[in-house]
Amino acid sequence: MWPEYFLFLLKTLTLVVAVVFVVAALVSVVAQARNSQAGESRLKPLKIRRLNDEIESRSKQLREALEKPDAGWKAKWAELRQRLPGGKQKDDHKAPAVTEDKPAATEERNEEGETGDSATRTFVLRFHGDIRASAVEALREEVSAVLQAAEPGRDRVLLVLDSPGGVVPGYGLAAAQLARLRKAEIELIAVVDRVAASGGYMMAAVANRIVAAPFAIVGSIGVVAQMPNIHRLLKRNDIDVELHTAGQHKRTLTLLGENTEAGREKFREELEQTHVLFKQFLNRYRPQLDLEKLATGEHWYGEDALELGLIDDIGTSDDWILEAANQGDAFEITQPMKKRGLLGRLSASAQSLLSEWRHPL
Repeated sequence: MWPEYFLFLLKTLTLVVAVVFVVAALVSVVAQARNSQAGESRLKPLKIRRLNDEIESRSKQLREALEKPDAGWKAKWAELRQRLPGGKQKDDHKAPAVTEDKPAATEERNEEGETGDSATRTFVLRFHGDIRASAVEALREEVSAVLQAAEPGRDRVLLVLDSPGGVVPGYGLAAAQLARLRKAEIELIAVVDRVAASGGYMMAAVANRIVAAPFAIVGSIGVVAQMPNIHRLLKRNDIDVELHTAGQHKRTLTLLGENTEAGREKFREELEQTHVLFKQFLNRYRPQLDLEKLATGEHWYGEDALELGLIDDIGTSDDWILEAANQGDAFEITQPMKKRGLLGRLSASAQSLLSEWRHPL
């Protein structure tokens, strides 16, 4: 009884997955059609944060706490009483305790010629990647904004990158956006705090310099693809699926129909071709890599990646942002996107489901 029950449950689950797949594909098509007709932009106003202000504010708070270690509620109440009309003012000689933070530093840098028109400006971009590289929509706008304001030789871009990789077209486009900065001769530094694997590493490779935390994961130079096939289940239930194509290799593998050995071979050829293009891309930006040794799909932690030449330095984004603020001005550029509606979210989920089975890096 139990084996038959589990077999029935497995068949039902497989059939449900097939139905969900078909419905998701239809929802994706409908959503794309509506979006193309509406033509509405999903962009919100660009957000720009001067990170120096936040860093200086935290530093000032810490210094004040160190100067007044007993600043409990009694001390705060006494200070408030002093400020009230008629309150006693004491320790006037200590009044200007912490007023020389930013101005003093600014004056020193002015004397050294490091501020004003010649100050180094660092534009901080953040990319949190998923399998669809959906953050590329914001990245392309952020890069365009930086290119309109940045000056070669003076400004640089610090990309805080976190991505395990994903579909080829999405990450190919993301890497192409970063290549625009290289083409404009804007220095690009990619910092990996956690992971930049596969398509994520392809993005990092575009940078002039790659920095990673000691235990950050980098590498995974390979290509993988998978696709379920429920043809035998449909056949057992007397369900026919017809697939008509014009062109010998218009469709190699299919979810519903019967796959052939010729189709499988062509699919593997496509995977290998994608891998070759991946290696050619890396060789263009990091010719020092031994791709025969490294393009195996393996990943490495930061310390080992440094020895293999996959990265150039060990560090974190926090270190580099602090250094950028000390050297000049650091601005974080963020392009917010409008939230999708229910149909848009279903479409995105459907596209993710479909893309997972087609050539993810």
